[in-house]
Amino acid sequence: MPYGWGTGGIQLTASVIGESDVLKVIDQGADDTTNAVSIRNFFKRVTGVNTTERTDDATVIQTRHRIPETPLTEDQIIIFQVPIPEPLRFIEPRETETRTMHALEEYGVMQVKLYEDIARFGHIATTYAYPVKVNGRYVMDPSPIPKFDNPKMDMMPALQLFGAGREKRIYAVPRLPAWKVSISTITRSPFSSGMSHAPSADRPTAILMKWCWMTPETACLSAPIPIIAANRARQKTNESTVTFGQ
Repeated sequence: MPYGWGTGGIQLTASVIGESDVLKVIDQGADDTTNAVSIRNFFKRVTGVNTTERTDDATVIQTRHRIPETPLTEDQIIIFQVPIPEPLRFIEPRETETRTMHALEEYGVMQVKLYEDIARFGHIATTYAYPVKVNGRYVMDPSPIPKFDNPKMDMMPALQLFGAGREKRIYAVPRLPAWKVSISTITRSPFSSGMSHAPSADRPTAILMKWCWMTPETACLSAPIPIIAANRARQKTNESTVTFGQ
């Protein structure tokens, strides 16, 4: 494995967690896997925070491969471990080109790739890391969650943070209700969760989510994690409402 692979979730959790937080860790879709137990025990020993296996009790959830079935709330943060944050990488491996494609909204190659699946298999064959479109504008990698978890990201009240440690890249989907969502799709093919052979006619291929921060200099998705951490600490002290994504 490359150096730093799989550390993005841990780095983000360490950046935002506070003394009063309750941590839940999911790895390979479960709380009782070796990595999940080790990460949970690590943060409990280092930070002294309480840990849990119940979604309702957690304020910070670090996850790999799944989104909890229990709906999340505005008081929670979910942190995704992302191995490959660039959704266009397997189509265009050059980082300089993919950044330009994001800046110019040139997603035709992604549409061609998805339509090639339809031509070959009769449906879009991607089963995980299924690309999503944010605010009707930016294509994003949702991390290697199964595509039947993608609808849970739509209009999620919780703050969603994504970390790729090896590539030193972070991005985010802000919590509701401060951001507008426009209806748009990557393709016009109906979205199928993969749980049934019958596609869902009322679910578009692209999942609608909140706008991510984008730096104009690099056209990279990013999130001001130090601001998030500072605001959360200030909120605990002043018991005031904090607006994220300054």
